[in-house]
Amino acid sequence: MQEIPGDLKFNTSHEWARVEDAGTVTVGISDHAQGALGDLVYVELPSVGDTVKAGNACAVVESVKAASDIYSPVSGEIVAVNAALADQPETINEDAYGDGWLFVVKPDNLADELDELLDPDAYAELIEGDDG
Repeated sequence: MQEIPGDLKFNTSHEWARVEDAGTVTVGISDHAQGALGDLVYVELPSVGDTVKAGNACAVVESVKAASDIYSPVSGEIVAVNAALADQPETINEDAYGDGWLFVVKPDNLADELDELLDPDAYAELIEGDDG
């Protein structure tokens, strides 16, 4: 199992959130999620300027096995998307916690929403339950 970075928070639906120095939140899917999906072949991202709500679907990733909705871990405005994924969705498989990020949110109410997310240890316990 890949090491889970300690600076991330997680949804139970396997999205990660990293709070950046500028106060924005970078979002992606966990290494566990990309592994369960298999080889990704298509990514549909929200648009810059879109408003997202925590817990609501705002993107889609498709693999050779299935399509899966991506749920935003925080509410706010989309300020950046990883456009490179349109041509290289496999980047998520290769580097889920790095170059495979999906989008960046300028959050509305970060502190309260972060408290709702799982820390790396709690997420590790969640996925151990998935595996066994």
